[in-house]
Amino acid sequence: MEKKVRSPGSATIINAIATGFGSAFGIGLDIECVAKTTSEGISCMNDVGADNTLMELCVQNVFNFYDIDEKDFGIELKTKSRLPMASGLSSSSASSNAIVKVVSSIISEEFDLKPLEDLEVINMAIDASLEAGVTITGSFDDATASYFGGVVVTDNKNREFIIKENMDEYPVLVYMPNYYSKSGDSNPDRMKLLAPLVETAFDFACNKNYFKALNLNGLIYSATLGFDSTIAIDALEAGALASGLSGTGSSFVAIASQDSIDDIKSSWDKYEGKVMETNVDNIGCKLI
Repeated sequence: MEKKVRSPGSATIINAIATGFGSAFGIGLDIECVAKTTSEGISCMNDVGADNTLMELCVQNVFNFYDIDEKDFGIELKTKSRLPMASGLSSSSASSNAIVKVVSSIISEEFDLKPLEDLEVINMAIDASLEAGVTITGSFDDATASYFGGVVVTDNKNREFIIKENMDEYPVLVYMPNYYSKSGDSNPDRMKLLAPLVETAFDFACNKNYFKALNLNGLIYSATLGFDSTIAIDALEAGALASGLSGTGSSFVAIASQDSIDDIKSSWDKYEGKVMETNVDNIGCKLI
């Protein structure tokens, strides 16, 4: 048996590290995961040369949930990514969502068992990400924006939604500098110093003023983490509806109108790196 899942990344509106409350929205850059059954064992491969620990943990968690012995049944996984790694675009959440979903779908069909429900998939993926050390807060906001698409506002500590809804499908530009920034390596104590300011940005998100929230959050975390906030300001000057640092970096996102795309790209020409063009994703993690 073979199945394939497509899982999008997400971009930050509110980074949850400072307060435990976050917000994110799905983007069209994605990861595809192909899984097929084998006689035994777990085999994981990816196309970006990343460590396979998170992939293996995701599969093992599903096996443990269904009480499957890998000596009697096996899974071979391959992922193909259009999401830059360690860039603040939820590559870990997208990958873990895709793997848990596709493996649970195969096992439930193969053994005539009940498929995992959506939040069971998400929580299992988050637990694997925490165990692998690729997230600080568990990233319930990133994980759910990736899984469901659209925009979410969340209580990450309790893994609960405050808002979950579709988002207008704006063009989204992503500036990627020529370096990476792993969220698991960030200093949460430094970020928590600015919690009162992040709370102000979070209030905007709770009132569905997502653009104001994204702008303010980006300025706060850029200052805290040492990124150049001029990148976002240049995009705003060029007509972006909102722009800011995504996650703990290193990427910046700009939500654009169709008329402002070229101007925003031009405003980022002076920075070393690359610009990727995508869109808001309302589809989420799906079998394809």
